[in-house]
Amino acid sequence: MVWKVFSKVPAGLMIIPMFIGIIIHTFSPGILEIGSFTTATFSNEGAVTIMGVQLLCLGSQLRIKELGLVARRSAALLVSKFLLGYLGILLVGSLAGRDGIFGISLLALVCSITNVNGSIYLSLTAAYGDEADAAVVGPLSLTNGPFLTLLVFGASGTAGFSAVSLIATVMPLLFGILAGNISKTIREFLRPGIQLLLPFIGFTLGAGIDLRNVSSAGIEGILLSIIVLGIGGGFTFLCDKFIARRPGYAGLAAGATGANAIGVPAAIALADPACQPYVESAAAQIAAVVVITAIAVPMITGVFVNKRKTGGQ
Repeated sequence: MVWKVFSKVPAGLMIIPMFIGIIIHTFSPGILEIGSFTTATFSNEGAVTIMGVQLLCLGSQLRIKELGLVARRSAALLVSKFLLGYLGILLVGSLAGRDGIFGISLLALVCSITNVNGSIYLSLTAAYGDEADAAVVGPLSLTNGPFLTLLVFGASGTAGFSAVSLIATVMPLLFGILAGNISKTIREFLRPGIQLLLPFIGFTLGAGIDLRNVSSAGIEGILLSIIVLGIGGGFTFLCDKFIARRPGYAGLAAGATGANAIGVPAAIALADPACQPYVESAAAQIAAVVVITAIAVPMITGVFVNKRKTGGQ
């Protein structure tokens, strides 16, 4: 019964524990601050460690040989995500700085628009595309976590972190890539960790959010979702269609923001402390984006594919 609830809620494996963590932290934060293993595992202090372990597991699934097989298709989507974040910083950052626009911080905008929900992408391309489209989910794992977002901030000169900070943030991912490509056994052993750690990441991230401080995030979250779907999804669609020379459904499928993006603002703030004041509101707004895009993207992609089959494209 409980598992059915988790499976029916978009990104429920992470979203539901996150909201449980939010409620506990808002109304009785002392429960998670009693020390020892409880605080280390369930408070917000545990988020960084758990995210690092998940990055290692994600990296282990990225096969180097796949990059050559699906280079053009993956490059089109990865470059489009990078450009979205980079242009967002140039346009929004130059006009409004880190505070962003309409209550949406620059951190929230870039973290949500550069991320891809790999599960949704894989399920949609498996249904509508071919094996090469589905294989792109491997390279797209570079968007899962802070790696691509850090590159965007670093390339734009917006973030004030050093090269050492960048290396320290992505090191677990690099170790995972190395381990997964050295041994198939290690890759298969680490694969379950990606899903297994999602509830823990969700809960520990929620344990750092106070509802009283983010009660106004709803409207901004909806607006950010519209930006991600309209501008973000539209841009990846065009890149997939005209750069990769594909029908475009893979670009639409890459328009959903993954649940792991909720933790990216905290990871960025570790490298650039100037982002810390925006982490809490950004995480709340991105949570809304995750749910809304998880519902909208499959519908949009399905409508597009059906219209194309009936001669509408």
